[in-house]
Amino acid sequence: MVKLELIGGGFDLENKYEHVYREIKAKIVAGEYEVNDKLMTESQLMSIYESSRYAVRKAIGDLENAGYVYRIQGGGIFVNDWHTVKKVTQNNKIIGVMTTHIADYIFPNIITGIDRIISEEGYTIMLSNTLDNAEKERYSLLRMLEMNLSGLIVEPTQSALINKNKDLYEKIMAQKIPVLFINSHYEDLEIPYLELNDFNGSEVATEHLINEGHGKILGIFKVDDKQGQLRMNGFVQAYMEHSAISYQSEILMYQSADSMQNIYKKIEKILHRSDRPTAIVCYNDQLAIKLIDIVKSMGMKIPEDISIVGFDDYQLSKYMSPKLTTIRHPKEKMGREAATMLLKMINSKTMSAKSVVYDAKLIIRESVKNRN
Repeated sequence: MVKLELIGGGFDLENKYEHVYREIKAKIVAGEYEVNDKLMTESQLMSIYESSRYAVRKAIGDLENAGYVYRIQGGGIFVNDWHTVKKVTQNNKIIGVMTTHIADYIFPNIITGIDRIISEEGYTIMLSNTLDNAEKERYSLLRMLEMNLSGLIVEPTQSALINKNKDLYEKIMAQKIPVLFINSHYEDLEIPYLELNDFNGSEVATEHLINEGHGKILGIFKVDDKQGQLRMNGFVQAYMEHSAISYQSEILMYQSADSMQNIYKKIEKILHRSDRPTAIVCYNDQLAIKLIDIVKSMGMKIPEDISIVGFDDYQLSKYMSPKLTTIRHPKEKMGREAATMLLKMINSKTMSAKSVVYDAKLIIRESVKNRN
């Protein structure tokens, strides 16, 4: 059974009471308030959160009912040992799964693989979607911490940037909750991971184009996650093996928060040039499929005018016209093996496991022209 929780964008629609409640609870769960720490007075909380006495009292009352705080008559409000309360009151056969996206692309296949394994052992998946945003990842982690999870599988958010949520991951590890990463990992955390060899995949894709007679190749990569950086580095490495044409290479970088419409406009400008590239290596198949539409809308043909290579072997890529040459992502296999690894960690009560890096495989279809 899969429970889906879509993480929203903050507290804009909440009233004052809900805001106070969630803010204080988040600080308790994150460890900013330790067990038995005394909270501020009602008056101080009213000032900090710009809320009425009623809103503060209602928030504290609900926190007390939920087991997060307790009162001492005449002494104040204190942080309760909420971990113990949760363990007593909740069934913890729950596996948390956090991905940057849920409803599209390769993630349903990964989630299906996870569910097939953990459901056989009586576990339930709690899904959370970070939308590749560090603040939403933080909120997701806080929600997961409240659930008294048996284990956690995470696709890191913007893994090439500074890990803004390291403190929460360390808290998860301190609570002995088995956790592992998929698709990427944070370098500053000793957490096992399963991921594709992104560097080699892009290197192989670029080498294929060079061997097919392409010198002017445009590489387009999202660089705020490790996958994108590694794929860009693989693109560069392929050209380093062919130094005579390395000057013809071209790279366009973007980040998750960038307007894709602006990126598409830049690509169109490049393709309008007289010295335009003859081939494009894309960060993923989603981008490649969009570029196929852009190239066709400009009156050009694929692969006759522009060759395109994707990454991930998205299920629609083999039904495109032309069918897309791409690097295969293990998807469901990764999901199954991630679930198997996590269950072993849970059963053996360990936080460690051997990380897995899958070999990259080029799937040759119809989107590349031989120019030799």
